[in-house]
Amino acid sequence: MDKKIFPDEPEIPILSNLFTAGNLVCGFFAILTIFEGINQADSDAVAAFSYYQNATFLIFAACLFDLFDGRIARMRGQDGPFGREFDSLADIVSFGIAPALLVAKAVLFQLSPPEVGWGIGILYLLCAALRLARFNCMAAAPRKEGQSSDFVGLPVPMAAGAVVSTMYLVMYLAGRAPDGAMDLGVFKYVIALAMAGVSILMMSRVVYPSFKHINMRTRGTMYAIVFIVLAVICIFKFPWVMPAVIFSIYLLYGLVRPWVARRWRNRLEARDGE
Repeated sequence: MDKKIFPDEPEIPILSNLFTAGNLVCGFFAILTIFEGINQADSDAVAAFSYYQNATFLIFAACLFDLFDGRIARMRGQDGPFGREFDSLADIVSFGIAPALLVAKAVLFQLSPPEVGWGIGILYLLCAALRLARFNCMAAAPRKEGQSSDFVGLPVPMAAGAVVSTMYLVMYLAGRAPDGAMDLGVFKYVIALAMAGVSILMMSRVVYPSFKHINMRTRGTMYAIVFIVLAVICIFKFPWVMPAVIFSIYLLYGLVRPWVARRWRNRLEARDGE
């Protein structure tokens, strides 16, 4: 395309945006899988939940694509406005619409009255969209000296991961009933509260680490290597438990981080004053 005629036409890096496209495609297939589950819901509840679990896997896959697209763009020096906008559009599908639809149909519509489920689903979707819009505005603003690269508010992919991993764990436990029934019981209220909680955290001022400084050249400790290897082994050994554990640790870390940092700072100041 002639830059003289269209001077504002953005350049589109291929590799990083392919990962973003993978994110979007996973979200699309997750939604299709959810609709398959909806079609099965009236005749075979167990089969429907199997589709919902497959949709959960697709959302996890979208998280992996999202983890690498921005990192690849930064490594290649191709982090720009096009990739940021494309990533947000993919995120609203994979981590906004898909989780809201999944949890609403699988869990929230079982609540009484049904309007509660509608309200929580809409709250999550709105907060995800607003969180992405706020992030884009902050990312487009000129960076100030000493400005942190951490996230303000829970990132949308982590919010989606926390919700669907919790639902996946609950569905797995419910599916282990002796009669094969799929009764979530009181756990549907746990999932509803979790979804409402992450919705609020997305729009909060809680600071979460971005890990943008970690790349192929980052040096770590032996403890970090051992921890990562053990975490990977546990994910393969306990795939129904570990995603919920990992996402929950990240979610809780942002909440306790200021308290831990304050205690650590007070301890250092007390030591310096001796």
